[in-house]
Amino acid sequence: MSLEPPVNKVRKLQEALQAKAKGSPGYRFYLLYDKVYRCDVLAEAYQRCLANQGAPGVDGQTLDDIEKYGVEGWLDELAEQLRQRTYRPQAVWRVWIPKADGSQRPLGIPTVKDRVVQTAALLVLEPIFEADMQPEQFAYRPERGAWEAIQQTMALIRTGHKEIVDADLSGYFDSIPHRELMTSVARRISDRHVLQLIKMWLEAPVEEVDERGRRQQSYRNKNEGRGTPQGAPLSPLLANIYMRRFVLGWKVLGYARTLAAEIVNYADDFVICCRSRADQAMAAMRNLMGRLGLTVNDRKTRICHVSGEAFRFLGYTIGPCYSQWTGERYLAPQPSRQAVQKLCRTISEKTSRRRTYLEPKFLVQGLHLHLTGWLNYFQLGQVSKAYRAVDHHVRYRLRRWLCAKHQIPWALAMTRFPNSVLYGTLGLLTLAQLRRRLREAKA
Repeated sequence: MSLEPPVNKVRKLQEALQAKAKGSPGYRFYLLYDKVYRCDVLAEAYQRCLANQGAPGVDGQTLDDIEKYGVEGWLDELAEQLRQRTYRPQAVWRVWIPKADGSQRPLGIPTVKDRVVQTAALLVLEPIFEADMQPEQFAYRPERGAWEAIQQTMALIRTGHKEIVDADLSGYFDSIPHRELMTSVARRISDRHVLQLIKMWLEAPVEEVDERGRRQQSYRNKNEGRGTPQGAPLSPLLANIYMRRFVLGWKVLGYARTLAAEIVNYADDFVICCRSRADQAMAAMRNLMGRLGLTVNDRKTRICHVSGEAFRFLGYTIGPCYSQWTGERYLAPQPSRQAVQKLCRTISEKTSRRRTYLEPKFLVQGLHLHLTGWLNYFQLGQVSKAYRAVDHHVRYRLRRWLCAKHQIPWALAMTRFPNSVLYGTLGLLTLAQLRRRLREAKA
């Protein structure tokens, strides 16, 4: 097996599958399993996993271990397991990621082997289901993303959809019913071996460390018949496939037309933009979600009249803004307060006293790298207020760090480290300057 995957062959396969899916909306694909263990598909899947890196799963095997063992031989063995149908997924390793509201989000980490096979299946299945995705769905799709979802929301607001159902689902990924999800998948896929693969992944046990430090496995997904672990390569596609039921049902049942209410969806996050009668749209949404076996989070779901109040969507706050030059009021997105606070907390961690061993220029370079990553996303709408708040915090924390490093009293910080030192000697850049550099680099 060649370690250099013939990407063009994989792309041609995907193009052929998508063309067939688009041209024949009712067609069910019945010969796909052999595509999953094709040499070029598995090699491309491995390269994608390698690019994403990621932690090891329950077996402890890392990508470095595979490189040392020999990628070519490892992939050959994996292909043979799939060909002989002896492949069985292992348990998913669960870790908990803190959220801004103090709660925790579960993240599932499959083994490297399972990630490679799932990615191979994704390469084959994604083009088929992409042909069926609704225009209201923006997550995990080619040439679509959170920016496009924000822009679509603003376009609807500008055309009079100013009553917003700001919706939230309770544990969407953990709540997706297996039976109904498999029905949605089987609408397009009749290859029983592919369906069996997906079923095994959905029912794989979850392993984590308990309070006493002991490993334990849970079979909740299999026992309850619901849930797909966040973090698995195939999980975003499965989440999109099931959310399509809601988006399509909303239109087929006539809610979009009769209530003048349009959905904008990104993964498990969505808003319904209404011209009026948002209360009826919310009631219809709750009813439809109940029929789909999903739970609406009552605490976080509300109706917002965007002319006078704001709502959060995909890290942005959308609502009334005021021009700093004219004082004129207008509607626009801006980085949310929570997004700014999260960035500032990270800046504080990177400039803590524990890091005074660094040279100032390296610390500033690290700050620039992180700020640029944040800027890559937060560039839409009214950004000047958020940028000023971040720049102020960066200056404050950098002065604190310099005082700690050089053992200088804080009272002398402004004298010893004025802006001319921060922005001149140390080369610190403001967010506006980093944004210009980013745009020039992209151009």
